Amino acid sequence: MTPPKIYPNFEGLEYLTAAVIICDTKFLVLYINPSTEALLEISNDQACSKNIEIFLDDVEFFKHAANTARESQSAFRENEFFIKTKHNKTICVTLTVTMINNGANYLIEMIQMDQQVKIAREERMFIQQQANTELLRNLAHEIRNPLGGLRGAAQLLEKELESKNLKEYTTIVISEADRLQNLMNKLLTPHQLPAYKMTNIHEVIERVRGLIVSEFEGEIEFIRDYDVSLPEFTADREKLIQALLNIGRNAIQAMLKDSTIKPKLKIITRSERQIIFHKKKHSTAIRIDIVDNGPGIPKNIKDKIFYPLVSGNQQGTGLGLSLAQNFITLHKGLIEVESNPGETAFTIILPVKNDLKNTKGL
Repeated sequence: MTPPKIYPNFEGLEYLTAAVIICDTKFLVLYINPSTEALLEISNDQACSKNIEIFLDDVEFFKHAANTARESQSAFRENEFFIKTKHNKTICVTLTVTMINNGANYLIEMIQMDQQVKIAREERMFIQQQANTELLRNLAHEIRNPLGGLRGAAQLLEKELESKNLKEYTTIVISEADRLQNLMNKLLTPHQLPAYKMTNIHEVIERVRGLIVSEFEGEIEFIRDYDVSLPEFTADREKLIQALLNIGRNAIQAMLKDSTIKPKLKIITRSERQIIFHKKKHSTAIRIDIVDNGPGIPKNIKDKIFYPLVSGNQQGTGLGLSLAQNFITLHKGLIEVESNPGETAFTIILPVKNDLKNTKGL
């Protein structure tokens, strides 16, 4: 919502991910930005002209913070301060109080504590994902050239051999070289330029469901819980299919390997509004939850599952989830996982307006 015209300098606050409140010296609310609306579960119109005390658990401490900021003419910061939402839910935030407009107003900035942890985790994941991408690229290029030479030499040797028994060995060499070549092609797939077009997320999921059902027919129960009102958005359909398929296939293989009783794979779609990730606020996003009732991710690899060549399956390549993360990142999206024995949930967030026109392949 547009801030009051008498405070034109507040307009830049609309785009901040931090929750910001402007109040006067009597602590009457003049303006809250969209991040505050989401945090406190209240609209700007509902909050304006109300005393800020309605949001505070410790009113006296807040007044002390405000007075200190006024007297020192500098920002007052408290790392653990409790506020209340419209529905009386208590939230711990980092609170900063600053005097602005020559002492006429207080600017109150709040960052939810668990949000800070989430932002830090997202940053670490993004940095690691960039490192993974570079590793995959270098690894693929370093292996492809000698691999081609190895295969060619094996073919030439095979032509010179007369013994069928010896030719069996060259056949194995050629076959394994082809297998490694296919693996290298998978490693290089994310670096191809994506093909973006308007996409319906449920068409993507249904394609994934069809592939999974045909591969694991009769072995699992596939449950769908869709929000059919979700809008179309710009995406590379094939890359999203591959990302979801990698996650779903990994989950099913883990359940079958563990002999899970009545294995189930559930895909849930929902709309998310005023959501913040990658330090950016998105007005609308699509959320996809892929949930299984399997054994959970082993603790020793739980924090590394998006690293390349890390797998809980001895027969796996360890590339499925790394590639899935790359593909989601191409869409300016986010992928997270929560796992416990009996339930593992991969959550994918895809912004509807994701400004992908200048995005290049990883």
